[in-house]
Amino acid sequence: MNKKELINQYKQTVQPMGIFQIRNTITGKLFLGSAKDLRGIINSNRFQLKNGLHRNKELQKDFDEAGEKSFVFEIVDYLQPAEDMKCDYTAELKMLEEMWLEKLKPYEQRGYNTRHR
Repeated sequence: MNKKELINQYKQTVQPMGIFQIRNTITGKLFLGSAKDLRGIINSNRFQLKNGLHRNKELQKDFDEAGEKSFVFEIVDYLQPAEDMKCDYTAELKMLEEMWLEKLKPYEQRGYNTRHR
């Protein structure tokens, strides 16, 4: 296969999707999120935190103070892909994320997420 075919094949491959968390191992606080590309979102969050660019200021502050070694990036749950490659998983991911937010309650002293009203 040439490079163009490999890129095209990669684009047509469904990436692992689901729920991830960033856990502060010192305080136990969590940041919970969902993504259609778990590897990509975890890499993106790690890059943002290392470079002081994360949108969650409280998480960024704790990361800066405690250092990378005090945080773990974990996959909490996977969303299984449908047979239809063109399926939009947005609603399913949102529902799965809401379930995990309700279960873990990563708000205030327990986490970095904010409640959506």
